[in-house]
Amino acid sequence: MSLSGLGDTGEAQPTPALFPAPEPEAPAPTRRRGGATANAPVRDAQTDRQLVFFGADAAEPAVADLAGLLAGPGEVVRMGGTARLSIQVDAAWRVHVLVAELASRGLAASWEPTEGERHTVRTSYTRILKPLAVAWLDGPVKRPPATFHLTGRRLRLWLAAAGTPEPGGFLLGLGVDDREHWESIAVALAAAGLAGALVSPDEGGPAYRITGRRRLARLAELVGGPPPAAPADAWPTHH
Repeated sequence: MSLSGLGDTGEAQPTPALFPAPEPEAPAPTRRRGGATANAPVRDAQTDRQLVFFGADAAEPAVADLAGLLAGPGEVVRMGGTARLSIQVDAAWRVHVLVAELASRGLAASWEPTEGERHTVRTSYTRILKPLAVAWLDGPVKRPPATFHLTGRRLRLWLAAAGTPEPGGFLLGLGVDDREHWESIAVALAAAGLAGALVSPDEGGPAYRITGRRRLARLAELVGGPPPAAPADAWPTHH
């Protein structure tokens, strides 16, 4: 019997309890006169402008942000005039985060456990996702559109679904069956200031490894602070 999260059944079930329920969001930092945020570090003005434009807090959540899941191991399928997005994750906290992120974009989501203590998160079939599917599907095959680029919100979703910390860096997981398009994702990462090294499936991938102090700082700036459900060591931080 399928266990559901939000939306697909008459009685919604809670997200998995393998990880503690998220703590309430911390209060927003106060702002000083002139726009400065209390306790915030002073940064170069040009860098700030870039982060404001690309960072996760630069715009309201949008369905187009879900391209970040498709850059990783996410999948999208079409049925008539509708489409459905799904992604398999390796930890229950990721289910908490993704269900909330999908809900913030007006998408009901369900989840079910799979083999190896993994979980599949999926949306219902909906017309809302059709443009995303049209852009990313060549017949039944997923492929990044020529105009694909990574923003802070797209990276945040990718990291929440398939980002793994390791000593000195972060791995951003890729789709095992998307080998011919890994290079396109590498180009998008480099354009965002996050040039990564490909980790093959034999070496624990497929994934791109992001290392280096500047790139990790850039990643932390782009994706914003950790979601309440994320373990403290699962999210990039400023050093």
